[in-house]
Amino acid sequence: MINFLNILSLQERAVSTAAERYLLVYMIVVLLIVTTLVIVFFVVFQKRKNKLLIEKFKQQQAFEEELSRTQSEIQEQTLKHIAWELHDNIGQLLAYASMQLNMLSSLVGEDFKGKVNDTSNVIKDSLKGVRMLSKSLNNEVILNIGLEQSISNELSRLKRLKFASAELHIKGDQVEMPNKKHEIIIFRILQEFFSNSVKYSEANHLKVQLNYEPKLLIIEASDDGVGFDVASAEKGSGLINMKSRAELIGAQFNIDSKPDEGVNLRIEYPL
Repeated sequence: MINFLNILSLQERAVSTAAERYLLVYMIVVLLIVTTLVIVFFVVFQKRKNKLLIEKFKQQQAFEEELSRTQSEIQEQTLKHIAWELHDNIGQLLAYASMQLNMLSSLVGEDFKGKVNDTSNVIKDSLKGVRMLSKSLNNEVILNIGLEQSISNELSRLKRLKFASAELHIKGDQVEMPNKKHEIIIFRILQEFFSNSVKYSEANHLKVQLNYEPKLLIIEASDDGVGFDVASAEKGSGLINMKSRAELIGAQFNIDSKPDEGVNLRIEYPL
């Protein structure tokens, strides 16, 4: 009787142990399934989150590019109207004044003829400067004559205006740009640089170099002026405009300067 009870107790204990094992296995399987689901959910969530962030970044980038493009187009249209006004209105007035002075020169005595001629020459120089300026502001003219000639004309105008020398150097064989409108943007970046040199640099010499490589156009511009601290000027509108224009055409932009060491601009444009 005792042996029978012992056997029965052992059987019950074995059944209980087996049930515990099944329960343990079941809990482990459930835990693994839950853990797997959590991991899968987390991975899917992260992918979706990353996708949304990337899409948001692309949308923001597209918006900024479109904004820059729109601002650039508005600026170009404004400059175009100014160029027409200079050429068609101011230019005609100066031409008329020059013609009137030439007529007056033949009527006045010798005492005043020299002064009249001097005034006429000043007006002729002013007319020439206005015409050169109108060409540099009109994007259609820039497209027609090309980047190199536009830079050369602008440097000639600046030399007459302020600088002891303003030179353009070209290395390598000229390569056509994939997009002709990019010539205008590059020229506007250089114009911004020239404008800053005129207003702030106190420089005597200005130099631009175009280096044509097989797959890259490297544009370098420099002056020998007072320079500035780049870190403190990074938020200036002029520098921001140049950077945004360069980014718009996929070009690398860098400007380097130190006080009393002039300013150096470098643009790397992929051909």
